[in-house]
Amino acid sequence: MGHLILVRHGEPGLKPEDRLAGWVDVSLSKKGIEEALECAAEIEKFELDLAFASNLIRTQETLLIILSGQKKTGVIVHEGTEDGGNPGKTDWYSYPEKLGKKLIPIYFTSSLNERYYGKLQGRKKQKMVEKYGAEKLASWRWNFEPGPPEGESLKAVYERAVPYFEEKILPAVKAGKNVLVCAHQNSLRALVKYIEGISDEDIRNVRFSTGELAIYSYSEGKLTRENAEMSPETKRNL
Repeated sequence: MGHLILVRHGEPGLKPEDRLAGWVDVSLSKKGIEEALECAAEIEKFELDLAFASNLIRTQETLLIILSGQKKTGVIVHEGTEDGGNPGKTDWYSYPEKLGKKLIPIYFTSSLNERYYGKLQGRKKQKMVEKYGAEKLASWRWNFEPGPPEGESLKAVYERAVPYFEEKILPAVKAGKNVLVCAHQNSLRALVKYIEGISDEDIRNVRFSTGELAIYSYSEGKLTRENAEMSPETKRNL
């Protein structure tokens, strides 16, 4: 039985409670490193076969820390370069056996990036509340659509993240692999919406705190969440 493990990156140096990070590429804070170490301990029982992260460094650092907890070395597979640039002839999921148990193939992709915040990119949340109003800012951040000015809606993130998930990630889980996906608040919300069939209205209430895990098992043709949903206390502290 394959497992899908979704994890939001640890806290970045640009603290998420202060600013709208989006595509701002910033490394983990001290707390973020600690959160990644906690994730590593929590999923220690899973023998990971394959891992994915976004193109942003906060997810990549989180991923590598988690893999270090399993004493594994990640080997980056550059998409479009396998088999002389013809990935269609490559078995993506044959790498673990070829590399050995202590090596694991990892894939970095912009499809799993955080949403692009447009005019709000990197700006302080309080300043944006003062400029646009708390209700409007909350609508842009949590509703399925529309998105912020000149930025991506959650729908836009869904339209790039889900096809990648269907093509590259889900087949490995169906094949019995344990797959780790390290991504962001909104790319994870998009994936959870797809996996759990959450409506456009109800997705507003789905949120990930930094370092939070969602663990799914694949059986009888479907993914089922194994760990508890996020507590109301955690949601209030986002």
